[in-house]
Amino acid sequence: MGAIANDWLGPLSGEFKKPYYKKLYDKVMEEYRTRQVFPDPNDIFNAFDFTPLSQVKVVILGQDPYHNVGQAHGLCFSVKPGTEIPPSLVNIYQELHDDLGCYIPNNGYLVKWAKQGVMLLNTVLTVRAHAANSHRGIGWEEFTDAAIRILNEQDRPMVFILWGRPAQLKKSMLNNPKHLILEAPHPSPLSAYRGFFGSRPFSRTNAFLEEHGLAPIDWQIENI
Repeated sequence: MGAIANDWLGPLSGEFKKPYYKKLYDKVMEEYRTRQVFPDPNDIFNAFDFTPLSQVKVVILGQDPYHNVGQAHGLCFSVKPGTEIPPSLVNIYQELHDDLGCYIPNNGYLVKWAKQGVMLLNTVLTVRAHAANSHRGIGWEEFTDAAIRILNEQDRPMVFILWGRPAQLKKSMLNNPKHLILEAPHPSPLSAYRGFFGSRPFSRTNAFLEEHGLAPIDWQIENI
C-alpha cells in the first residue's frame, strides 16, 4: 500500500494513528492478498500525491474507483491511457466541450488537471474487481472526511465540485465562506440529463479563480 509523502502528511498524520485506520489498513491488505482489488496498491493515494495540499484550487469528489481491469489509477473519473473512456467521463467531456469549447480527447487520463491543483478525490479509495462500492464502509470514508475537513479549513479560496448525492452529502462539512460550492446531478448516463448538462462547472470555476487572483485551470486534456 502506497504512502503519502508530501505536505498532506502532517495534517493527516493523526488519522494513521487512530484505531479505525489500523482496521482499515489490515482489511485492505487482506483484500489485496486474497482478491483482485483496484487500483494498484501504489496508486491508492495518487489524489494526494499528484495534488499537494498547498496547491489545491479545486476539489472534485467521486465515489469509489472504477472496478474493471486497467481503469482505476487513484484519481476519480480518470482512467489510464489506452483504456476506453467510461460513460461518466464521456459526459464530463461533453459538458466541457459545451461549456468552454474544449475538443473531446481520445483518452481519459486526467493527470493534467491534478497537476494544476484539481484534486480528484474518491470518498472510498479501493474496490474489489467488478463489484462497485464493495469497499464502502470499511473505513475509507472516515479518512477522506478528514481530508475534506482539512481542505475546508484552508485559508484561501477553493472550488468544491459536488456531482451527485454521495458527493453532496459532504456539503455540511464545507462551511468556510471563502470557498465556492458547485452542485449538480452526477454525470453518469442515468442522471446527466437531470441538470448536469448545462451546469457549466468549468467556466464557473475559472471565473471564481480569476476573481480571486488565481490562474484558471486549463481544462483541455490533449490527445495522446
